[in-house]
Amino acid sequence: MIVVYGIRDRLNPVKAELSDILHRCMMAVLGMPEDKRAHRFIPLERDDFYYPGGRSDAYTVIEINMMAGRKPDTQKALIKAIFQAVEAELGIGAVDIEITIKEQQPYQWGFRGMTGDEVQDLKYQVNI
Repeated sequence: MIVVYGIRDRLNPVKAELSDILHRCMMAVLGMPEDKRAHRFIPLERDDFYYPGGRSDAYTVIEINMMAGRKPDTQKALIKAIFQAVEAELGIGAVDIEITIKEQQPYQWGFRGMTGDEVQDLKYQVNI
C-alpha cells in the first residue's frame, strides 16, 4: 500500500498521473501485477503540512508499505525509478519528493481473511 501526502492544490491535479507512475514503477521493479494497485492520497491544506526549507509547494511525501523480503538493491532501484519518473513526467524535482519504504513482516499483514505468511496464491514475488 502506498500513501501520498502533499498540499491539496498541488497534489489533487496530479494524483491520477502520480498513481500511474507509482504503479508502473512497482510493476517494473517489483513485478507487481496490474491489478494490485493500492494507493491512498492525503491532500492537506497548506497550514497542515510542514516541510523542510528549500522545498516548494510541490513537496510530496510517498510512503510505501510492503511485506519484508525485498533486497536493499531492489528497494533502492524502486526509489530511484520513482524519482526519475516523477521528475520526467510531472516536472517535480527530486528535492521536492521524499520516499520512505516501511517493511512489515508477512505475519503483520492481514488481507482476504488471513495473514501474509499464510497466503499461498500471491501473483508476485516478495523475496526479490
